[in-house]
Amino acid sequence: MSALGMTAVLAGCSGSSGSGEVTLRLVAADYGDSSADSSKKYWDTLVRDFEAEHSGIKVEVGVYSWNDVDAKVKEMVAAGHAPDMAQIGAYADYAAAGRLYQADEVLSIPVQADFASELSNAGKVNRTQYGMPFAASTRLLFYNKTLFSQAGIQPPTTWNDLAADAQALKAKGVKFPFALPLGPEEAQAETMQWLLSGGDGYLDGFGSYDLDSAQNVGTFTWLKDELVGKGLTGPVAPGRLNRADAFAAFTRGEVGMLNGHPSLMKAARAKGVSFGMVPMPGVGGRAKSTMGVTDWMMAFKQNGHKAQIREFLDYVYDEKNVLDFSRRYDLLPVTNSAQETMAASPRDADLAPFLEQLPSSELYPVGKTSWAGVSADIKKQIGKAVGPGGSPAVILGGLQRAAVTADSATGSAG
Repeated sequence: MSALGMTAVLAGCSGSSGSGEVTLRLVAADYGDSSADSSKKYWDTLVRDFEAEHSGIKVEVGVYSWNDVDAKVKEMVAAGHAPDMAQIGAYADYAAAGRLYQADEVLSIPVQADFASELSNAGKVNRTQYGMPFAASTRLLFYNKTLFSQAGIQPPTTWNDLAADAQALKAKGVKFPFALPLGPEEAQAETMQWLLSGGDGYLDGFGSYDLDSAQNVGTFTWLKDELVGKGLTGPVAPGRLNRADAFAAFTRGEVGMLNGHPSLMKAARAKGVSFGMVPMPGVGGRAKSTMGVTDWMMAFKQNGHKAQIREFLDYVYDEKNVLDFSRRYDLLPVTNSAQETMAASPRDADLAPFLEQLPSSELYPVGKTSWAGVSADIKKQIGKAVGPGGSPAVILGGLQRAAVTADSATGSAG
């Protein structure tokens, strides 16, 4: 759904009016969960203030749901009407096709230098930055304090603790002792969180896919044998459980533990759930890294408005605007200046545990043009690895072969 109702307007190219004004067009994702908190409100205010300070530049923003926004941009580009900017989930395909400005062409040096390095590095293709981080989040293990108290247990710090806690919760009749959403909605996230906690991840040390490493197979074997096989993940098979459904069950008090991002805090509080959050446990203690997620801003070259885009993006990434957006949607700032302000502010205490995880977080391999296809394969297949008769080695091996083939076909390089 177009939150601004601007589908027809955005079908055309950006241009200049007869008065010499340049009109920039931005397509952005909607982070709100209703019309009352749609991102439209954020962009309306930001654009109004920007235009008041910058004569000669108008900005039109089309806001679309996350279900539609990536496809909308793809459609516009294919039709030869690329927007000037897009704030969406992936940039690598457009960068590889030569459609994007480099970040240093559309950002001033101080603004570019202010990005958190772990985020800006993830915006690179062949060591050149095209993706500009826009919003970030990390994951923590959420647990229901009431259910934990009733079971007489403490939050886990190791996998063995987690399994023991889940057993205790099951004995108390908890519906989902540990909710494991490996359904098609966002299985690539839950998978990556577990691979990292097992000491590995999607890539090896050289930036190549390594999905079926011994550690990764061991991680999913443990999940299959120690959680799923012992009935500790609830009545819905992990391969059919989506993240949104798992979150909803947590807000109903039916889940003992699950991996969650900051938005779950607000939803749980609204339903009166007493919860705590701890770092994801690892095999023998706290995991060395957690999963981070970043959404991206990119600037298309087609309309040639480099100077005007630069003025607008420098404004977008001003500290007050970065903080405003982050606080509005319980997200983490992508700039060092805004992160420092948030870390020191009592009003942002809820986000502090997530912010602490960010420097050591690992992001999806979004610099690979093959990642979108690999991610889609993971969503379809990974649930089978922990299902009845499933083989982690076989499923991860199949995913690895497909990933290598896709990587070779696209010539991906992180």
